[in-house]
Amino acid sequence: MAMKFNLVIEIDSDGRYVVECTDLPGCLSEGDTLKEAIENINEAIVGCLKSRLKVAGEQIKIPSFKRRISMSIDATAYG
Repeated sequence: MAMKFNLVIEIDSDGRYVVECTDLPGCLSEGDTLKEAIENINEAIVGCLKSRLKVAGEQIKIPSFKRRISMSIDATAYG
Protein backbone atom coordinates (compact mmCIF):
# COMPACT_ATOMS: atom_id res chain seq x y z
CA MET A 1 0.00 0.00 0.00
CA ALA A 2 1.40 3.37 -0.98
CA MET A 3 0.96 6.13 1.57
CA LYS A 4 1.06 9.82 0.79
CA PHE A 5 2.29 12.38 3.28
CA ASN A 6 2.12 16.16 3.51
CA LEU A 7 5.51 17.84 3.24
CA VAL A 8 6.55 21.41 3.96
CA ILE A 9 9.67 22.53 2.11
CA GLU A 10 11.55 25.68 3.05
CA ILE A 11 14.92 27.16 2.21
CA ASP A 12 16.95 28.13 5.29
CA SER A 13 19.26 31.12 5.66
CA ASP A 14 22.19 29.04 4.36
CA GLY A 15 20.31 28.14 1.17
CA ARG A 16 19.68 24.53 2.20
CA TYR A 17 16.33 22.85 1.64
CA VAL A 18 14.59 21.81 4.86
CA VAL A 19 11.71 19.34 4.59
CA GLU A 20 9.20 18.48 7.30
CA CYS A 21 6.66 15.67 7.12
CA THR A 22 3.73 17.26 8.95
CA ASP A 23 1.93 13.92 9.27
CA LEU A 24 4.81 12.53 11.37
CA PRO A 25 5.71 15.13 14.01
CA GLY A 26 9.46 15.44 14.41
CA CYS A 27 10.23 13.88 11.03
CA LEU A 28 12.58 16.36 9.36
CA SER A 29 15.37 16.26 6.83
CA GLU A 30 17.42 18.60 4.69
CA GLY A 31 19.66 18.71 1.66
CA ASP A 32 21.85 21.01 -0.40
CA THR A 33 19.46 20.58 -3.35
CA LEU A 34 15.72 19.96 -3.57
CA LYS A 35 16.39 16.54 -5.06
CA GLU A 36 18.71 15.60 -2.18
CA ALA A 37 16.22 16.91 0.40
CA ILE A 38 13.39 14.82 -1.12
CA GLU A 39 15.59 11.69 -1.15
CA ASN A 40 16.56 12.35 2.48
CA ILE A 41 12.97 12.89 3.68
CA ASN A 42 11.94 9.62 2.03
CA GLU A 43 14.58 7.83 4.11
CA ALA A 44 13.56 9.78 7.21
CA ILE A 45 9.88 8.84 6.77
CA VAL A 46 10.77 5.15 6.51
CA GLY A 47 12.93 5.46 9.63
CA CYS A 48 10.19 7.29 11.55
CA LEU A 49 7.60 4.69 10.59
CA LYS A 50 9.86 1.78 11.56
CA SER A 51 10.74 3.29 14.93
CA ARG A 52 7.12 4.14 15.73
CA LEU A 53 5.95 0.65 14.84
CA LYS A 54 8.36 -0.73 17.45
CA VAL A 55 6.78 1.35 20.22
CA ALA A 56 4.20 -0.82 21.96
CA GLY A 57 0.68 0.26 21.23
CA GLU A 58 1.48 3.30 19.11
CA GLN A 59 -0.83 3.60 16.17
CA ILE A 60 0.25 5.46 13.06
CA LYS A 61 -2.43 7.87 11.93
CA ILE A 62 -3.19 7.51 8.25
CA PRO A 63 -3.05 11.00 6.75
CA SER A 64 -6.46 12.45 5.97
CA PHE A 65 -7.07 14.98 3.26
CA LYS A 66 -9.94 17.31 2.50
CA ARG A 67 -8.82 17.26 -1.10
CA ARG A 68 -5.97 15.54 -2.88
CA ILE A 69 -3.87 17.36 -5.40
CA SER A 70 -1.18 15.62 -7.43
CA MET A 71 1.65 17.63 -8.86
CA SER A 72 5.02 16.99 -10.41
CA ILE A 73 8.12 18.97 -9.58
CA ASP A 74 11.18 18.95 -11.81
CA ALA A 75 13.74 18.65 -9.01
CA THR A 76 16.61 18.88 -11.50
CA ALA A 77 15.66 22.49 -12.21
CA TYR A 78 16.64 23.40 -8.65
CA GLY A 79 20.06 21.82 -8.59
